[in-house]
Amino acid sequence: MKSYMASPATIERKWYVVDATGYTLGRLASEVAKILRGKNKPIFTPHIDTGDYVIITNAEHIKVTGKKLDQKIYYRHSDYVGGMKETTLREMLDKKPEKVVELAVKGMLPKGPLGREMIKKLHVYTGSEHKHEAQKPEVLTF
Repeated sequence: MKSYMASPATIERKWYVVDATGYTLGRLASEVAKILRGKNKPIFTPHIDTGDYVIITNAEHIKVTGKKLDQKIYYRHSDYVGGMKETTLREMLDKKPEKVVELAVKGMLPKGPLGREMIKKLHVYTGSEHKHEAQKPEVLTF
């Protein structure tokens, strides 16, 4: 008996919406990464993007444990000499909470072209409103 391999033509994608209120950042990110990758489906194929679309709302209400608010640091570089910038998690949650969730999920996806294709199916919003009502997303709880 041959193993089943999904092809891009046979993949059916669903839309899910997740309310991030009360969830821990890493635990939410790992569950969302599974959905984006397609590991929750029986047709999962490692080299093909079989995942679904995920909408995360209320990103500003995410929780973290321990001293991460002050000790976790995000780095970025401007490509100029001495252009390294540091931002703590507390500052990121104040300014761009959706970026915190996006970076956490992105780190749990494959690196390379396949991972870049998967992260495009993630939509993160502050507040409970999103603009994807036409896709009729299902509510997802973990």
